[in-house]
Amino acid sequence: MNTIVLLSSDSVLLGQLQAAFARKAADMHVVLADAPEAVHAQVAACWFPPAGSLKALPNLRLVHSVAAGIDHLQSDPSRPDLPICRVVDPAHRQGMTEYVRWAVLHFHRGFDRVLRQQPERLWQRHPQHSAAEFKVGVMGLGSLGAAIAQDLAGAGYSVRGWARSRKVLADVACHHGDAQFEDFLSGLDALVNLLPLTPATQGVLCQSTFQLLAQGAVMINCGRGQHVQVDDLQQALHCGQLRGAVLDVFEREPLPVDDRLWNMPGVIVTPHMASAASHDCIAQQVALNTRRLANGKPLHNPVNIDLGY
Repeated sequence: MNTIVLLSSDSVLLGQLQAAFARKAADMHVVLADAPEAVHAQVAACWFPPAGSLKALPNLRLVHSVAAGIDHLQSDPSRPDLPICRVVDPAHRQGMTEYVRWAVLHFHRGFDRVLRQQPERLWQRHPQHSAAEFKVGVMGLGSLGAAIAQDLAGAGYSVRGWARSRKVLADVACHHGDAQFEDFLSGLDALVNLLPLTPATQGVLCQSTFQLLAQGAVMINCGRGQHVQVDDLQQALHCGQLRGAVLDVFEREPLPVDDRLWNMPGVIVTPHMASAASHDCIAQQVALNTRRLANGKPLHNPVNIDLGY
């Protein structure tokens, strides 16, 4: 029987995945890292695997992310040089689109302001502006970013997009490359980040980026936690360059209880919920690749390590 070991620092997730494998892949032998049978595992299904956990598996042949991204695998520097696959949920695009639409609407309609008024029992209406007057920029125009940009454009927003290479999207003013980055950012009311994490994009949400946005702009990060320079974010919020930020991804997850982001004025923290593959989908895709690995067949959703996706 094929053995899969589940590796994560999130004990709740481990229990949820065990139940999903029992429902959807009963032919798999699924164990946790502390089980004696873990040493026989050929596949490790991972979400922020503890440091040293991958090195302790001598029979490992495949590292499988349980998410669409793989940067969380950096939490275990001992990761061996093995093939890596990721999970691609067909429903992922819909969930992410809904999340970004909510976050943009939250600021466009001023819900952040009225929520701050409620504890003071303050009844105050704020001027309303049309969606066309609210300029939104989407960084990253892959399948998710392109869908989100066009969804926002369809809702009437003035939308720009930016990617490393040239893109063409209906009703979206597309920019590309370093030479067009500043023009893309200039005067935006909301900046949405969906970039993959690479050496070139790490720390991109920083002072030099924020200062090109409109005064009092907002930032929505659905990329990766390492995209944000937290000191710069805090300063931008403090001085009013940014009015608010929605953060769904973090360098450490779960976000530690003593992390300053929890209480940073203007910041909304959500627990990496913008869109995630269902536990059943994860179990089915990891199990399928485990069977294909055992039978010598090409794996689904392999990752290019150099690109990071």
